Amino acid sequence: MKKITVLIVDDSAVVRKILTEILSSDKEIEVVGTAMDPYIARDKIKKLHPDVLTLDVEMPKMDGISFLRNVMRLRPMPVVMISSLTQKGADIALEALSIGAVDYISKPKIDIAHELSNYSEEIIEKVKVAAHAKILPNSSELSEITMMHRKSIESLNKLRKSKPQGKLKTTEKIIAIGASTGGTEAIKEVLIGMRPDSPAIVIAQHIPKAFSTAFSARMNSLSPMAVCEAEDGQHVLPGHAYIAPGDKHLILVREGARYYIRLDDGEPCNRHKPSVDVMFRSVEEAAGDNAVGVLLTGMGADGARGLKQMHDSGSKTIAQDENSSVVWGMPGEAVKLEAADYVLPLSKIAQKILSLISEQK
Repeated sequence: MKKITVLIVDDSAVVRKILTEILSSDKEIEVVGTAMDPYIARDKIKKLHPDVLTLDVEMPKMDGISFLRNVMRLRPMPVVMISSLTQKGADIALEALSIGAVDYISKPKIDIAHELSNYSEEIIEKVKVAAHAKILPNSSELSEITMMHRKSIESLNKLRKSKPQGKLKTTEKIIAIGASTGGTEAIKEVLIGMRPDSPAIVIAQHIPKAFSTAFSARMNSLSPMAVCEAEDGQHVLPGHAYIAPGDKHLILVREGARYYIRLDDGEPCNRHKPSVDVMFRSVEEAAGDNAVGVLLTGMGADGARGLKQMHDSGSKTIAQDENSSVVWGMPGEAVKLEAADYVLPLSKIAQKILSLISEQK
């Protein structure tokens, strides 16, 4: 069996050593080289042809983002970014994902050796998933149409935020979206395709807390809807999307004619918090057949059983298809369970959600 070959690019000798030890401990992975800066990395990529690149965000001579752009333009390949758990690190990691990186590994600022070792299993899994991930076209280069769309969104955002939000009526319709690996870009495409008066959306994306705050702000700037990081006790309103914080389960509850958000700090489900299954099950209980469930790209099986529960209760359900998924783990498992009414390419999901909502009225 051919091993997955990895090139580690990081200016820290300590991090290069630790990542080499962690990855080499798995019999399916071989670290074929390391590089302390992008120029050395460029030469080693040409010589070693690695299957996966781990790439530090902050390096001398050329930053990781600039190097990633070059890699995706000249030799597209699976890249896992190494990013610090800071606001700046979160913003850069999200930019890297939009350029084409498959995933990221969070690098602690203190006690790097101990903390990275604690996440050995996760690091190994992310590299393995990256090796088999689909490298999708660079979505960061905006077309003229997209630029026009963004300008119209900016105008809508100004109008939307000038309205007295407290007077909006609650809707019975709810859209629930779950995702993992590749999900930040997939969610972005769905949100961009929604209308400003769309029913409320609740979202569970596997993401660290520092990243979920930055991700919510990024989506708010791009989507016609008002997007925020969910808060405990929030009223759920139409025209709004609520993204689960990276360290809490998002649970939808209903009191009378209104939906509310409850954030739960309980145990991880399927090793994740937030868990898509937890959110989907709460949506099924609170909204029944008034919901639309959507399961997007991601590794593992989180959300598949929850989508099945929604489907069996009469909700309309959608799974992203294999060709457009970075990793067809979660939606693939949902398809196996016959949990999805529709299996669609990412480009058609927003349109289908809107048509299903229209049919439910």
